[in-house]
Amino acid sequence: MKIIVGNWKMYPETLKEAKAIFSSLRRSVKNIKRAKVIICSPALFLAPLLLLRGTSRISFGGQDAFWENEGAHTGETSPHALASLGATQVILGHSERRAEGETSEIIARKAAATVRNKLTVILCVGEKTRDDAGTYFGEVRDQLRVSLAGFPKGEAKRLIIAYEPIWAIGANALRAATPSDFHEMSILIRKHLVEYFGKKVGFAIPVLYGGSVTDQNAEGFLKDGGADGLLVGRISLDPEKFSTIIHIAERIR
Repeated sequence: MKIIVGNWKMYPETLKEAKAIFSSLRRSVKNIKRAKVIICSPALFLAPLLLLRGTSRISFGGQDAFWENEGAHTGETSPHALASLGATQVILGHSERRAEGETSEIIARKAAATVRNKLTVILCVGEKTRDDAGTYFGEVRDQLRVSLAGFPKGEAKRLIIAYEPIWAIGANALRAATPSDFHEMSILIRKHLVEYFGKKVGFAIPVLYGGSVTDQNAEGFLKDGGADGLLVGRISLDPEKFSTIIHIAERIR
């Protein structure tokens, strides 16, 4: 089973648009059985979108969560509140949040709280640049080591890793990432997971690719790169293109 996560970021501008996007997507993927689809919309839209889900098998997740369930934390999102709405996953450590100063130590606290509330963590890791010396491996290894510090080993079923090569994302990308780039880094990620959780459990944790995913390159990362799924950004707001990615994932075993 491939996992396809749509990260809507801070889009769209209105609830009306969000409902239209989701309604169109729901119709397009109503016969999907094997691929697992997760929509991570802005927190403000989660409750009304969940009401539209109906019999759809689409899951919903948050884009972030705080490390406390309640308190004087203005503007933060409680993992308990997300779970009470019906969300089942939370993205943590996204490259855009790390760029704003979020550290792996903070992410570790958030991950522990997320799991305590029976939500699945989609943990993002990825290097800013690549060099011939291979120091970028250490950057990703350190992100994993610190972000997973204190993660309950008995809750590995509530963990998904998403690899984001930051150097390959956005207008300033050095070049497009390849399935080979992902496969290389997935080996390192898998090695750390095995060291932390043990061989059997470590190999069972899904490792996704996320970084300028489109309907044109999705199959390469899933098939040639061996990705367990994809973390899709802006394209996930296009129901036609996003549904194409989902149908590609449905075909690949």
